[in-house]
Amino acid sequence: MIPFHSTHPHPRAVVLLSGGLDSATCLAIARAAGDECHALTIAYGQRHQVELAAAERIAHSLGAASHKVMSIDLRAFGGSALTDDHLSVPKGAAPQAVPARRDTPHAEIPITYVPARNTIFLSYALAWAEVLGAARIYIGVNAVDYSGYPDCRPDFINAFQRMADLATKAGVSGYGPRILAPLINLTKAQIIQRGTALNVNYALTTSCYDPDPTTGKPCTECDSCRLRAAGFKEAGIRDPALSLDASK
Repeated sequence: MIPFHSTHPHPRAVVLLSGGLDSATCLAIARAAGDECHALTIAYGQRHQVELAAAERIAHSLGAASHKVMSIDLRAFGGSALTDDHLSVPKGAAPQAVPARRDTPHAEIPITYVPARNTIFLSYALAWAEVLGAARIYIGVNAVDYSGYPDCRPDFINAFQRMADLATKAGVSGYGPRILAPLINLTKAQIIQRGTALNVNYALTTSCYDPDPTTGKPCTECDSCRLRAAGFKEAGIRDPALSLDASK
């Protein structure tokens, strides 16, 4: 846990911070709302470990009151190109997908989907929020310019909110935290524009699913890199991370 100095006594908020541009923007939005922000990063065994260093940089840059890194091992289950050495991160125009199951009407889900990841992350955030007495939990999921993950949809966030209201002491007492997903209906370009207006330094962020393990340099070809590049292009803003060594 990295020590920070709190500047806002109340209300408190837990912000899930991955090290990417979406979660960085979320932290900036929470800070702009006047929340005392406690950033939570999950080290879940992902292959893109450089995002943990990025999350630390962002937490400091955007004035988080504290930053906690929790370690869990989703590599024990695998099932995703981000946690399974037997699966490769797809590169190119069309992301590899996990075949649809049980006659689902939804589109095929990319192999970079990590099973139950946001459910697990929000559960950790919920536990910490209850201990802190936090009024809000922020998560940077997006249902517009995203990769087809089922746990990035409004239905999921609404369902988790209902569960949280039933499953915690704070929830059944009527003062449980609200789960906020302020980016959920924004395009990637709109997210970048919003963050830029809030002085987010996107040079500190990383989005790549398969960065160079030594330098942190993005591959530029994975689905996440392509979404990021398209977002900056549409926003009319140059991606500041392209000219920097992401390991610094």
